[in-house]
Amino acid sequence: MRKLFRHLSHYLWAVPLMMSLPAFASEADLKLPDLSLPINIFGSSVSGTSILYAGILVTVLGMFFGFIEFIRIKNLPVHKKMLAISDLIYETCKTYLLQQGKFLIGLQILIGGAMVYYFLVLRGMEAGNVALILLWSVLGILGSYTVAWFGIRINTFANSRTAFASLRGGNGWDIMDIPLRAGMSIGVLLICIELVMMLIILLFVPAELAGSCFIGFAIGESMGASVLRVAGGIFTKIADIGSDLMKIVFNIKEDDARNPGVIADCTGDNAGDSVGPTADGFETYGVTGVALITFIILAVGMMASPDGKLSVREGGSALQATMIVWIFAMRILMVITSIVSYFFNRVVTTAMFKNSKKFNFEAPLTVLVWLTSIVSIIVTFVVSNAMLGNMADGMWWKLSLIISCGTLAGALIPELTKVFTSSHSRHVAEIVNSSREGGASLTILSGLVAGNFAAFWKGLTMVILMAVAYYTSTLGLDAIMVFPSVFAFGLLAFGFLGMGPVTIAVDSYGPVTDNAQSVFELAQIDQVKPADFQRDHGFTPDYERGKHLLEENDSAGNTFKATAKPVLIGTAVIGATTMIFSIILLLNLKLDLLDARVLLGMITGGAVIYWFTGASTQAVTTGAYRAVEYIKKNIRLDTVEAASIEKSKEVVRICTQYAQAGMLNIFGVIFCFTLAFACFDPTFFAAYLISIAIFGLYQAMFMANAGGAWDNAKKYVEVDLREKGTPLHAATVVGDTVGDPFKDTSSVALNPIIKFTTLFGLLAVEIAVKSADVAHWIGGVLFLVGLFFVWRSFYGMSIRR
Repeated sequence: MRKLFRHLSHYLWAVPLMMSLPAFASEADLKLPDLSLPINIFGSSVSGTSILYAGILVTVLGMFFGFIEFIRIKNLPVHKKMLAISDLIYETCKTYLLQQGKFLIGLQILIGGAMVYYFLVLRGMEAGNVALILLWSVLGILGSYTVAWFGIRINTFANSRTAFASLRGGNGWDIMDIPLRAGMSIGVLLICIELVMMLIILLFVPAELAGSCFIGFAIGESMGASVLRVAGGIFTKIADIGSDLMKIVFNIKEDDARNPGVIADCTGDNAGDSVGPTADGFETYGVTGVALITFIILAVGMMASPDGKLSVREGGSALQATMIVWIFAMRILMVITSIVSYFFNRVVTTAMFKNSKKFNFEAPLTVLVWLTSIVSIIVTFVVSNAMLGNMADGMWWKLSLIISCGTLAGALIPELTKVFTSSHSRHVAEIVNSSREGGASLTILSGLVAGNFAAFWKGLTMVILMAVAYYTSTLGLDAIMVFPSVFAFGLLAFGFLGMGPVTIAVDSYGPVTDNAQSVFELAQIDQVKPADFQRDHGFTPDYERGKHLLEENDSAGNTFKATAKPVLIGTAVIGATTMIFSIILLLNLKLDLLDARVLLGMITGGAVIYWFTGASTQAVTTGAYRAVEYIKKNIRLDTVEAASIEKSKEVVRICTQYAQAGMLNIFGVIFCFTLAFACFDPTFFAAYLISIAIFGLYQAMFMANAGGAWDNAKKYVEVDLREKGTPLHAATVVGDTVGDPFKDTSSVALNPIIKFTTLFGLLAVEIAVKSADVAHWIGGVLFLVGLFFVWRSFYGMSIRR
């Protein structure tokens, strides 16, 4: 009991939230339309609920696919020494996840208390209904947590099997195939679990409670994703930097078994590059859906009177039901298109590459992304024609075109990412060339150039696609809704996620390839006599070829880890825009640039984004300092024996300690500032939300691509040039360590932070409106508490000897 009290004391900063929570956002009061209304599909009448029930069947089959791939990968052959290492990595990952689970329990107790206070005490809701809303909040957390756990489990099966497959030599087809299969298993299972939960709310929760349950569910999954993404990003880069710097300090090879930081690095690969993205993808998919449902109920089938008040037009409720069922039908079919595209891609790329002497590991993944995008766009138009073809003015193709802009972005953005981060790109070559003559200084400057150019071209691409969506929305969408341009942007975000399983799959490819390389080294497999290996496994291992193939495949993994990041951040920003406009609609706000509150809100948002970047990087810097300090004191280079498990676990403990300390500071600021700014003024707050979305978008794209370019510059020197241990290699390692918190901590964590802040904004503005008499006082107190955590995020985390 005493331990629980000490743990909960860390969350006392959120007590003002509970004390000042007179009301949740009005989205909680939204009532779903009757979804059983008939929908005309190619002349046949089908009830909306029948389509949704069919969706549950599809999601169950999709989960079955994910588990089948899980079992198949688990049953692949593996050497016992490699299996022992991957099991050790899993055990440390499990310890890390359990620690994060404790943090989430404490956070949920406080937020759950606030929800009970509002629904039970202030609104007088029945206890059973309050329990249902709380249940969906918990299920949101458990959803993020469960898919994250599944991700590390299958990845730690796949890493040792990939390492083992590399020993066969050849062209390395199997070491590409195994990580991709693992990634598809995660991607499909993730989307199906998210989808089935939302379908259950639509079908089985009473219409008058569905809005509250959706909000509870979205808060839960957003909270889970934010914690796992922020903490995972800090953890992984503390471990990565601590491990990588030993290559320079002691001139040892990467993943040297004597280095006690390597196991922590492997754990971090999963905590940051598997747990974080998986939970993030789960939350992104759900929150974007909640935003669209909210906007459909608020705006579709509505009309505005001259005084600006909204009312339901004739047939508006039926139109809302049709649009909600259509959105979910599209989501259901995207699961099918992703699986079909994956199998077709496997047939095509097997014929193209499997029997060739050498192939580019990026090629099959690139084909998969483009194939899925094309198939998804075709299915979008066909299904929209079937379900919406009877609507006037060709509404079906207009809505399809808007979604397709997002789907196309899901393929174009990864291509642009490769231009700046692939080991075969000109920008990475520029970094290597400048590093050869100018050392680490020019390494860093060239990477900054790559990041800035990437942010420009990706931003411009998004603007063009959003402009197409906006123009399409002007072609008659105002006949069925108010503010059609906002709905168009929400559909664009939806299209981004149309390839959700594939986006997650190519992102999950990276941690498997990274870990496979480490498992190879840590298992010291090359000390096994070839004759003994032949006797046990039936083939003679090619150690040198296998090691080279793993390094080359890791380069492809780095590239595709980088491709998913801008897709998720782009979705976060565009989806957040939809939620922000829901706030504007609810409160009838007018954002006028001549209004000083708007300008002040935008400047404040930029300030918070830059604080967040500094705070997350500071946590990495301090943690890495402590990790390096410990490793340098405890590494034993006078032996060939691997570092002890105890020393390796101590590095993991250091990483976890600073990850949680940094995360606590960050959440303290985000919670307090969100509530404080809403209490100051709703117009100021709406401008603030828009600002963090825009500033966050460009900061994230810049940092992610600069970091990816530095990472693959180092990999190019190691794999293509084979110049390990040289001054050139040392310079690129420095660039990589600078890029580590850029690409895997600050940039990626901005995605859930933006959505989390915006989602809580739906609650915060209602707090401000209902507490108008004391709102400024509450806001002032919370602002001071937030400033304390800002101070603590640097001065409390700064390096002291």
